[in-house]
Amino acid sequence: MLPTQHTWFSEFYQPEGVALAWTIESHLAHEVTDYQTIDIYKTTHWGHLMVIDGCVMLTSRDNFIYHEMLTHPALFSHPNPKTVLIIGGGDCGTLKEVLAHPGVVKVTQVEIDEKVTRLSERFFPELCERNQDPRAQLLFDDGLAHIQALEPESVDVIIVDSTDPIGPAEGLFGPAFIKDCHAALSHEGVLVQQSESPLLHLPLIEGIRANMRAAGFSQCETLGFPQPCYPSGWWSATVASKGGPLQPPTEARFNDAQLATRYYNPAVHAGALGTQLGLIER
Repeated sequence: MLPTQHTWFSEFYQPEGVALAWTIESHLAHEVTDYQTIDIYKTTHWGHLMVIDGCVMLTSRDNFIYHEMLTHPALFSHPNPKTVLIIGGGDCGTLKEVLAHPGVVKVTQVEIDEKVTRLSERFFPELCERNQDPRAQLLFDDGLAHIQALEPESVDVIIVDSTDPIGPAEGLFGPAFIKDCHAALSHEGVLVQQSESPLLHLPLIEGIRANMRAAGFSQCETLGFPQPCYPSGWWSATVASKGGPLQPPTEARFNDAQLATRYYNPAVHAGALGTQLGLIER
């Protein structure tokens, strides 16, 4: 029996008969925007908790795993990334990790809902500490339209840091969007997309990989990693390349970047490539 001295926030994932719950000290913010409903809670053990349309987006305690694994494998898969585009990512954690790479000269983040970023600046300031970096450009616009308007081969890395494939993010999982990303990427360009749980959402991952192959990407890999606040506790990012093989950086390249990571390193990168347990045909 659960203790009753705390209020609980629970996310029920009905399709798989599972729920996650956090004990809550207070409800800090509630915003209904043109796109979604956003809530921020203060938890007893996990710091601040962001919920969008009833689904957990991040907690203060474990978001670093997701942001590091969505960012660093993709950037290290490109030989020399200079220009990076983030679609979504309104909490700015991915932006922070991209800007940790000294060789990056420009990062554009296109988030459709400005309120996500403003609430993150207030309640997750540690994720927003590089928002004023002169290399960063924050746009509040439609990511689908932004990709379509880009000059061909004008971006080195595209990171799709989206919510689940419903509502405003639904189009970011379709074949037309992936083809537009392929066209916008330079000849050695890399695309990475958060691709849900390998345990619960395998058909979605297979669809993402099929879309990437159909768009013309030469290489495609799905990296698994733990993510305690998401259903099943196991999440993934699917990476595709127009150029060479997708592989971890050398120790020398990783050390030269001087990243202050808490989870990611070359060995973790290599291990993540092998965590699919045969679920996904390479």
